[in-house]
This record gives sequence, C-alpha cells and structure tokens, in this order.
Amino acid sequence: MKTQNNSIRNIAIIAHVDHGKTTLVDHLFRQSGAFRSNQDMGERIMDSMDLERERGITIAAKNCSIDWKGTRINIIDTPGHADFGSEVERALMMADGALLLVDASEGPLPQTRFVLKKALASNLAIIVIINKIDRHDARAKEVLDEIYELFLDLEAGDHHIEFPVFFAIGRDGKIKRNLNDELCDLSLLLEEIIKTIPGPSYDTEAPFQMMVSDLGWSDFLGRLVIGKVVNGSTKVNEKLVRMTEKGAEPLRVVKMQIYQGITFHEVDEISPGDIVILAGVENAEIGDTVCHRDYQKALPRIHIDDPVVSMEFAGNTSPFSGKEGSIVQSSRILERLKKEALDNVGIQVEEKNGSFIVSGRGEFQMAILAETMRREGYEFIIGRPIVIFKKENGKTLEPVEYVCLDIDSTCTGTASDMLARRKGKMLNFITKDARVRLEYLVPSRTMIGFRNEFLTATRGAGLINTYLHGYEEYKGEFSGRQNGVMVSDRTGRVTPYALHCLEDRGVFFIDPGIMVYEGMIVGEHARSNDLSVNVTREKKLTNIRAANKDENVVLTPPLRMNLEKAIEYIADDECIEVTPLSIRIRKKILGTQQRYISGRIAQPQA
Repeated sequence: MKTQNNSIRNIAIIAHVDHGKTTLVDHLFRQSGAFRSNQDMGERIMDSMDLERERGITIAAKNCSIDWKGTRINIIDTPGHADFGSEVERALMMADGALLLVDASEGPLPQTRFVLKKALASNLAIIVIINKIDRHDARAKEVLDEIYELFLDLEAGDHHIEFPVFFAIGRDGKIKRNLNDELCDLSLLLEEIIKTIPGPSYDTEAPFQMMVSDLGWSDFLGRLVIGKVVNGSTKVNEKLVRMTEKGAEPLRVVKMQIYQGITFHEVDEISPGDIVILAGVENAEIGDTVCHRDYQKALPRIHIDDPVVSMEFAGNTSPFSGKEGSIVQSSRILERLKKEALDNVGIQVEEKNGSFIVSGRGEFQMAILAETMRREGYEFIIGRPIVIFKKENGKTLEPVEYVCLDIDSTCTGTASDMLARRKGKMLNFITKDARVRLEYLVPSRTMIGFRNEFLTATRGAGLINTYLHGYEEYKGEFSGRQNGVMVSDRTGRVTPYALHCLEDRGVFFIDPGIMVYEGMIVGEHARSNDLSVNVTREKKLTNIRAANKDENVVLTPPLRMNLEKAIEYIADDECIEVTPLSIRIRKKILGTQQRYISGRIAQPQA
C-alpha cells in the first residue's frame, strides 16, 4: 500500500548558470533559522569547491536541509551546465519536486531546458521563481510567457503547467506572488514548498530499499554512500545486502547520518524519504541498491546519457617532467581517474597503449577534471577532445548541439558566417531591440574551439549557450584551425631580443625569461603552416657601439592561454602539458627532424 511521509520534502533547484540558485539557497538558510544569529556562514554556502567559487558555477550536486514548522526540507543544488548532466540526473532521482529559477532578463536558456526536460520526465512537481526582477532590463511578464511556451514545447501535462509563480530578488532574499505586490521574506516560498511539493511516497509493506545516488569519502569512516530511502526503515548494524549488476553482496552499516543544515547528524534509524549517508558500504557504485537481506530486490539503475567526447590523459613526457608536480607516475594518474569515474557516473576511463582514454559530456567537464587534478599536485599531458561517433544501420552518426547565441545586431553577419562554416543549420532568428538571438543545430566536433573565436569576434559582448540535441548523420569533413603554430626548435631561456625579431611572424603565448624546450609551441603563426623558431637567440656582442642602439625592446603582450582555451586551441598532432605551476602547449613529437620526417611540418626553418 502506497502512502506519503509528510514530515519530509525533497526538492531540487533547477537554474541556468548564474541565474542565482546558490544565492537563493543561502538566503533560505538565513531566514529559516538554520544558523545562530552570531554564526558566520561565509559566502555561497552551497558552492564549497574552490573551482565553484572562482567560476561562479555549481559543478557537483550537493545536499543540505532546513527545518520549517516541523517539516524537514532537503534541498538538492544541481549544476546548471549541461556538461555536468550526470550530476543533474542523480540529483533529480532523490527529489519529489523542483524549484525552477529563471533570470527576469535572460529568460529560460538552453541548459534550463536540458534540466527541466529531465525533471518533467521524472514527474516532479514544479514551482517557478522569476529572479532578478530588479535588473534594469528585467522583462518578467515576457519571461513568464516564455516559460509557459517552454513547458508546452516539452509536452508537459496539465498538472505540470498549472505551476505556482513567484517573483524574486534573490540577492536580497525577497519574494512576492504578483508583480504589483509588496516584497516579503522567503517564508512565502517555504509555505508553498510544503503545500505544492508532495512528501516522498513509499510502500508501507515493503522492507528497506535505498538507491545509491552519490559517493563520498571520510578519513575516519572510509567509503560513504549517499541516497534516498525508497521503502522501509533500518537501524545501525542491521544486516543488509548491496545489489550490484553482478549480484548481491552482504554488508553491515556501521554509521548512519542525515543532513542537518549543511552538516551531518548521526541517527540510529532511518525512514522512507530520508536522504542519508551510510558508512560501512565498501566498493559501492552509483546505481547500486542497498536493501534488506530477506528482500533482495534491486531498484531500476540510474540511466546516464552516453558520453559525447573523449580525451587522452598520459604521464608527462616533456624534458621538464617532474620539476613542478609532486605526482607524476602513470599509475597514480590512472588511480585518480578511476576514483573520478567512481564518484562521477558521467565519466568513463579505459587504458590504451600506455595512456588513458577519459570519456565524458563535453570539453568543459574535461577541463574541470584536469584543473582539479592539477591543483592536487598531478603532472600529466592531455590530448585534443575527440567526438564519439555512433554506427546505426550502416550509417555514421555524430552528436549535434543546440546552440543559442545572444549578440549585438551588428555582429549578426559575423556569427552567422562562423556557424555556417561549421556546418550549422539555423532554427530561429529573434530580434529584441538592439540584440539578436540566433538558434542553430551544429555538429559537436565543429564546436570545439568555437567559444574563444566567437568571444573575440563579438568583442566579449556575445553570450553562447549549448546542450546536446541528439545524433544526426555525419556532416562531412571540417578543416578546423586556420593558422599554424610557431614551435621552439631548441631548449633554453626565452630572450626579449629573439621575440622582438620574430614578432612579425605571429602572436606569442610566452613571456621573455621563461624556459622552453624543443617541440614546445610558443605562438600562433600568421600563416597556415607550422614554423620552427629559435626564441632563445641572444644579441651578438661587438666592441662597436652606435648612439641610441641599446634602447629597451618593447614587446607586444603575449596571448594568455588558460586550460580551457588550450584544450579548444590544439590540433590533432598537439597536446597540453599540465602541471601545478604551468600550462604548456607542445607537439606530440618533440624533435624537429622527427616531425619533418613524419610529414607533420612542411620544412624546418633556421
């Protein structure tokens, strides 16, 4: 017999990057009394990773809870970037409802659509919040109409379309039901959550069942598993089993915790609907079911979309290997990648010819993984992202992305040409005042490297949003990067004199004074071919001095390459050396003559 646990509400928060979901959660904590009045909460409670705070995005789905008038509200903060879609899917599995947060100016964007589609497929009750209504360009009424259109496009049922709506200034923690009402605190929203979002349903006669939705680690308790109790209850030290794809494994839970605020609270018993942390479940994988040993029935495993891109990771083979990183062994790199695959079901790892092929949702996800490893002291090299094709009925299919550009009307022609060159197909063209919104379907492989070129062409004023649309028949060859690169032909220290003499050949990526090695890419060539250059050349000294000949050399500032830019920039015969201190672009074959013999450069230059 099915019933509901009305003392609990489990809600996810759906929003595009930078629409204010993490800030809203912070204010819910402040106003619900989750902290003492004199307690320092810090900024952005939910975004605890350094990368999340720096980039202003949510990468990993996290959980917390607040108590409101006797009801525990478990809040699951989800990533807004489509590359972290596996985190989204896991978060929605634990939720019974969702808050859809939309910017009052930008409206619902592609990645909002991506997460909302999955929420509707999970039949979650939705509460809509139109945030940032204090923006000078806010258009709350139009945005509400766009949200209704989005629900209709996603073929939502009547019970989904009749959603409650709030208008908010999340930064101030203020909200109202109608635009003409006075702003009030978030208690209005908390009351609506309890009224609209159903309590978790469960079978009163079924024994204990819990789906593993996330994994954690404690130095004291070892492997932690996190998930929602679907049916039944259990106590500490009760004999349970873990249902895997291969069968059942016995286990004994040594400690159980639930969320209280942003910390854990130890309990002796857990009930249906609880989002819990269990210790003592070794070797668990996401998607496993923990259940009673006398009722060994697995829940349906979590379905994660197939990976779209793969990238090669390997130990560092450059002449500077081991100088900047503390962890350089290939075995340690593989161990770290396998740990990431355990924690993130959206990533797959396989060994191939001494390197490791990591597959995931997009190059941004790969860049975050590489940046995280870099900060942990690892030193390694990564190759160019490669799109994963499919074969169906004898045809080659490739992933296609939905691309939405928001640009100034003066840049329309440039942006259209760029996407047409990338084999894009226009879907929509919308004009709003002096801004234009372009919607395209573009092959994923041609979009690698597009972001930086687009931002340069629009002088930083363009907005780009993408998500995976599906698979279509292969669209044909794409030429990729138009310019060649300048490659150092020897190891040494870069001199200002050498850079000054070579400035007319292209744009440099390096500063004078740094060490380079043979095969390291030091700049972009002005022409389409690669050029070997000597950037360590020094000015010859003579005993003849003419007046005004020893003036200071003035150099053009170099083009700075961060990890994401480098990943988008490199060609198939190039790779990136990643260390805790440096990011260097290099050729896979370092020797100038070896590259010449293999036909990778037209002719070595003196």
